[in-house]
Amino acid sequence: MMQIKILEGTYKIRGKDVDLSGMVFPLVEEFKVGAKGGYVTVDGKAVAGFPDRAIKIMCSGTHAYEDAGKAKSTKREETDEETIERMRERFEMLEDMTRATKKGDVRAMIVSGPPGVGKSYGVEKVLGKHDIINQIAQDGRPAKYEVVKGAMSAIGLYCKLFKYADKDNVIVFDDCDSVLQDELSLNILKAALDSKKTRRIHWNTDSFKLRNEGVPDSFEFKGSAIFITNIKFDNVKSKKMRDHLEALESRCHYVDLTIDTEREKMLRIKQIVGDGMLTEYKFAEEVHEEIIDFIDINKKRLRELSLRTVLKVADLAKAFPTKWEAMAENTVMKR
Repeated sequence: MMQIKILEGTYKIRGKDVDLSGMVFPLVEEFKVGAKGGYVTVDGKAVAGFPDRAIKIMCSGTHAYEDAGKAKSTKREETDEETIERMRERFEMLEDMTRATKKGDVRAMIVSGPPGVGKSYGVEKVLGKHDIINQIAQDGRPAKYEVVKGAMSAIGLYCKLFKYADKDNVIVFDDCDSVLQDELSLNILKAALDSKKTRRIHWNTDSFKLRNEGVPDSFEFKGSAIFITNIKFDNVKSKKMRDHLEALESRCHYVDLTIDTEREKMLRIKQIVGDGMLTEYKFAEEVHEEIIDFIDINKKRLRELSLRTVLKVADLAKAFPTKWEAMAENTVMKR
């Protein structure tokens, strides 16, 4: 297949026309004029960062590209702005999915990703807004939600599900990984989130706790659940537990917020701070910039490159305006 070098041409990526001058693609079809203007068709799957299909590069004529001979297809690097926009879209999708879960349109969602990238923040922001709206509404009691953290037993899970069994109620399991590592708990969750029209959960052994709290040994669950976790289900060693987790995953929408590279983590931090994460500190603009610069310059020496570290440094800047950098060097950085 003939290789061509683009001399002048654009392709729309995430709604923006991106200049592809200098890039090399396999030619699929020579220049044509369509309803939206002239274009040349190339093989997008041969170049990383483009769709796995033939794509149309907009250009003004055959003079806009040339035979590249035996040159290899080029790899296009994503710009910082494109990376930030891609990550922003993923986290906006998390907020949209949380709204759908609150309405009951989505029964369950698993949110996976590294610590300190804003998984919990996005979920709790949406649920908190919904509660405020419900509290000022005039049509009765607001729907409920609760964020559960830490350890939880199987019978504790059963009681919690009963408490939030009504429609429009949501339970958020935030790093409550004990329920994802216990066979009995997973069986309860599978029943609660089943794809059947009626989701009935049973506790078939005698329990003083259930009697004492007035919880029946069987009930219908109409609520929704969100699991926020750092666990990679594929990495679980036990086949038996992996099978249970796969069964749970099949009942949930899976939102993967993995941010693998140091560059992406740093860009995510800049985006969130730029969106107002530090507003409540009431810093002058130059202090915002100094905090970001400190994180960026020392990113390889930090104990953790995350939003939590940014907040720790901001706390120090608030408490020690004249010596926060020295304090941070001794508290958030590796020796």
